[in-house]
Amino acid sequence: MSMKDKIREKVWKELRKVAKPDSRFHWNFSEFIPDFEGSGKCAMTIRDMELYKKSKNIMITPDNCLQKLREYCILDEKTYVMPTYGIVRGFIKISRELVPEGCEEYASTLDGADRFGIPVTLQDIKKLGKIDFLVTGASAVNLEGIRYGKGHGYFDLEWAMFREIGVVDEDTPIIAVVHDCQVIDIPIEVSPYDTIVDIIVTPTRVIKVEKKYGKPKGIIWEKVPRKMIDEIPPLRELMNMKY
Repeated sequence: MSMKDKIREKVWKELRKVAKPDSRFHWNFSEFIPDFEGSGKCAMTIRDMELYKKSKNIMITPDNCLQKLREYCILDEKTYVMPTYGIVRGFIKISRELVPEGCEEYASTLDGADRFGIPVTLQDIKKLGKIDFLVTGASAVNLEGIRYGKGHGYFDLEWAMFREIGVVDEDTPIIAVVHDCQVIDIPIEVSPYDTIVDIIVTPTRVIKVEKKYGKPKGIIWEKVPRKMIDEIPPLRELMNMKY
């Protein structure tokens, strides 16, 4: 078992005590990032940030713990882009005008996003303009902002694609929303494709990460398996845009 897997397994054991099961994956944290006790407090903390109040366009991952934040974005007339599960159906855009009044909570779910959101390509996202900040869940994150997801690398790919089309840059903030038990105070080896977070929000605290590492500048194509390119339409779109 690799060090990454050992860290995930240790955190997942503690997370099981505060997490909420998923109807599709139950307790299989290798397949989804769960909601947890206190996630609503995390959403409210972000909603109160000046970064949020001044924002127009946000990227939010489809993690269960971010549902309340997605609901706030609709209520507050923010536009957000959300990857579909595994990015196999690309990205979805959701904004106030797409969601009927009273349907905000449902629209913030994955099923609701399919009902009310609209599919967008990377070209569409580029036309949308700069992404003000990104929010993601995690399996674990350390105090240097190094994040472990489920192990598939999807968020790193999403960041890299956005960097390639110019809607994010080195200074675009990334927020990780996690339970306190997912914050680890141990060093983690950094890979060239690891997307470092700037702020960690838990139910009890906000941790501003002291910048130590840069963010990836784009796709490291030799690290992307051919199977991923075949399965993820935006990757193929990006290849066509660049080559």
